Amino acid sequence: MLESVYEECLFYELQKYGLFVEKQKALPLIYEDVNLEVGYRIDLLIEKKLVVEVKSVDVLNDVHLAQVLTYLRLSGCKLGLLINFNVALFKTAVKRVIHGYL
Repeated sequence: MLESVYEECLFYELQKYGLFVEKQKALPLIYEDVNLEVGYRIDLLIEKKLVVEVKSVDVLNDVHLAQVLTYLRLSGCKLGLLINFNVALFKTAVKRVIHGYL
């Protein structure tokens, strides 16, 4: 299925459990005190703390990880999840991403 389908279902399930979830949250880029709208959008932002990027691809690669790290930097969040729904076993689908820690 399309990423948008998985995103919508995950959004619904998280809200059903009472979590505050923002979908397609726009992220501006601040450059020299100017707010630039450059098209960055977080798939799901949960409780203003957790960035979730939804994918449906054959293989996750470095560009997907870079995307989550960019969202973490711009949002000020420390924790992200990169979830690929195009896998046979879901336990292999989730990659935890932490920003600001070595």
